[in-house]
Amino acid sequence: MSDERDVAELIAEAAAAPVDGWGFDWLAGRATEERPPWGYAGLVADRMARADAALDVDTGGGEVLAEVPRQPRLLTATEAWPPNVEVARGTLRRVGATVVAVTPDAPLPFRDASFDLVVSRHPVRTDWAETARVLRPGGTFLSQQIGAGTMRELSEAILGPLPPPDQRHPEHAVTAARAAGLSVVDLRRATLRAVFHDVGAVVWFLRKVVWTVPGFTVDRYRPQLLALHHRIATEGPFVAHAQRFLIAATRP
Repeated sequence: MSDERDVAELIAEAAAAPVDGWGFDWLAGRATEERPPWGYAGLVADRMARADAALDVDTGGGEVLAEVPRQPRLLTATEAWPPNVEVARGTLRRVGATVVAVTPDAPLPFRDASFDLVVSRHPVRTDWAETARVLRPGGTFLSQQIGAGTMRELSEAILGPLPPPDQRHPEHAVTAARAAGLSVVDLRRATLRAVFHDVGAVVWFLRKVVWTVPGFTVDRYRPQLLALHHRIATEGPFVAHAQRFLIAATRP
């Protein structure tokens, strides 16, 4: 009975916790994920220091831009999820960035050749044609993206066996970038170990990273969550692997 109460409390706590922004502080002590070796935030900071006008696409809560020590003359960010828009505006106000609310899949609301740097961490979807359009000649697009089959072990723990992934392959990104007229100058891949110490961490992660289990709700997948709780209790922390790739492309 105690175990049933404990797991219910873990799930309820995670189901009620806020998931606004793109920070993962709530998972401290409950889950860990390795960071990619290339240091995306440092790469962004270095390029921002040399840029005149920069755009961050899908900024989330503005977490990356807020840590840039030297901002360009013009700094703009876009965000499509309404709760994140207000979070980002509050976060980025102190660094003088403008946050523009956008509609998913709509063209970028900027003139041609507006930016010499466009960045994006974990974009929902990269519109390569629009990215190329808003870049100035000689400008750069730098992005850390979710790779194919990311967190597959966790997805299958909830959904069961899945077919091989057909999206988010780095090679597809390279092809799309070149089709938009960009030259790919850097491509790196990483497989990163993620460890979940309790089922509450799993619930919160699935609520936040919505593509892991599309349409996830606690009620819909409660039996699978209880099974995962039992697995963690008997076998130890649940381990999955995140896939990431870094791509940099320039407009000739």
